[in-house]
Amino acid sequence: MACSTHKHYPVHGYDSRQHLECYFSERPKNIFIDDILIFPIECLTKIFKEGRIKGDVLIDLSAGSLVHHLYSACEFFKHIIVLKVRDRCIMELKRWLDSRTGAFNWGHATKHHVEIEEKSAQVEEKEKKVREAAQHIVKCHPGKENMTDPIVLPPADCVVSVLLLDKSSKDQDDYIRYLKKISKLLKPGGHLILIGCLEMTYYTVGKDKFHAFTYDEEFVRKALAGEGFIIDDFQTKERTNVSDLIDYKSVMFIATHKRE
Repeated sequence: MACSTHKHYPVHGYDSRQHLECYFSERPKNIFIDDILIFPIECLTKIFKEGRIKGDVLIDLSAGSLVHHLYSACEFFKHIIVLKVRDRCIMELKRWLDSRTGAFNWGHATKHHVEIEEKSAQVEEKEKKVREAAQHIVKCHPGKENMTDPIVLPPADCVVSVLLLDKSSKDQDDYIRYLKKISKLLKPGGHLILIGCLEMTYYTVGKDKFHAFTYDEEFVRKALAGEGFIIDDFQTKERTNVSDLIDYKSVMFIATHKRE
């Protein structure tokens, strides 16, 4: 199938619950957990524990209704502002934040976090901290110069973005435009953490195939340097599963800071 015939996340969206169940759930046949959930959790826990990335405001700009990447952050930031492109993603996320019946179960991610932190008795406390910190959810319009127009956000100490650039960018120019907009959300010297998939061309949610922007390590390093970001940590994990639902070759974790 040609890329031009694939659906595009910012335009068409996808079923948020199907996306979570397929790639992030604890179901026995989920072959993506090690790559897409556990690897980022371990990288995030390590980078935050180093103590360099902390402050008042963290902005989360991620695809879907993801939560797992916020567990470490809630220990180091007073306020987490979550930006979402699709209304359906906002509804799914709010269901979990409000502890409603039928919310997606992130218990396996919580358990993995507290085990890494060697605080196994604090599972409920960890989820409570995330819910308390992530009370601000704002609709995001990636095509606008101010993505949260008419709302003007306070400058962030850190932005975390999981898979949004991969799923929203049509080409290299588009990716760099997103980086410029993300840079404007940060204070001078602020941190940007990117989690994405290298050399991915498509992913599947339900019966639909979606376009993914294809890039390699060299491209993302140059793009970040071109926008004034200094890379502090760059980790990759080679794909460990076999599936035609998605075709990435490796998962990347990048921690950067903005040149002052």
